[in-house]
This record gives sequence, structure tokens and C-alpha cells, in this order.
Amino acid sequence: PPRSLAPARSAMINARKKILKEKGVAPTDLEEEVAKALFDIEVTPSSDIKADVRDICISGAQELDMKTRTAVIIHFPYRIWKHVRKIHGRLVREMEKKFSKKHVVFIAQRTMLDKNFKRKGLQVRPRSRTLTAVHEAILEDVVAPSEILGKRTRIGVDGSKVMKIFLDPKDKDKENVEAKMSTFSAVYKKLTNKEAQFVFPTA
Repeated sequence: PPRSLAPARSAMINARKKILKEKGVAPTDLEEEVAKALFDIEVTPSSDIKADVRDICISGAQELDMKTRTAVIIHFPYRIWKHVRKIHGRLVREMEKKFSKKHVVFIAQRTMLDKNFKRKGLQVRPRSRTLTAVHEAILEDVVAPSEILGKRTRIGVDGSKVMKIFLDPKDKDKENVEAKMSTFSAVYKKLTNKEAQFVFPTA
């Protein structure tokens, strides 16, 4: 291959290592773009999170088009989620610089077990694997690093349920959280098919 292509190709191969897909499943263009952005952070000498990013890879990525902007939802293997949590806010900031004008949301890949779990050889279904628990965990992932203070479910006249999620007011001015409220709702709906409204409690 021509010499000029070699560095670009080796960067792509290195970036590929940041994607963990099932055998034989090819990464999408967006996943390659996310992987390359992570790899760029890892090799940026001035980055204070480069050592942490070395331990991080993704299991998938998807785009969600909303009325006013696009969100990038990045999925991480559950076993490396602890590394992501450690640098969550800073990594979101860096990724949003690379995907300008897009909101970036991180989600841990969790396995849900349905009612037929006994067929999988398990005697007891761990609570963390139930639909409710997984959806609660997704809720926390979506708003992180902000924290949830409380939840209230409102039932509409037509019987529809809307959850109201109260976020910690100390995060109000952080990382343009307020501007992301509608993104949180859209991402949560996309992943769980449930309606949730995110607000800061009023004094």
C-alpha cells in the first residue's frame, strides 16, 4: 500500500480494538467513528484521562435523531463499566467535543432474563437481571454523572404512565445538564419504550 495510507490504516486497526462485537458481527460506521474518537483520546499526550481510556472499549453505538439535535448512545460491556464511571463526566465532555453539536449518552450493556430463566440452568433469577431492575439501571446511566433524587409516576386520564425523575439540584449548572433533559427522555424512551420526564425539584 502507498506509504501515506499506512499511518491511517494502523490507526484504524488500533481503533478497531476499542470495539467488542460478537464474533463475525461487523462494526457500523458510527461504531468505528466512536472507537476512533476513544483511541484519539488514548493517544493524546495532554489528556488527563488517557490511561483510563486504555481500559475502555465499546460494545455498540447508535444515533437517535430528535427534533433539534442528534444524540449518540454508546454502549459499553458491563464488565468495564466501572472504568467508565470513574471518568464519566470528563469522557462525555471529550466525546461531545469530537461529535460536535451532538449529545453523548453512555449505557452499560446489561443482560435481561425473562421468566424462562430456569431453562438457562439458574435456580433463582438475580434481581439485577429483571426488566424492572435493568430499566432502573438504564435510568441512572442516562443521567450520569448527575444523580437521581426521587421518582414519581403520574397516570394520565387515558391510563398512560409518565415517570417524573427528580435530579440533584447541585448538578443544575453542570455540563449543560438542563439542555439535555429532553435528550434524557428521548434516549430512555428509545431504550425502554417508557415515558420519563426529567426535572430539577423546585425549592
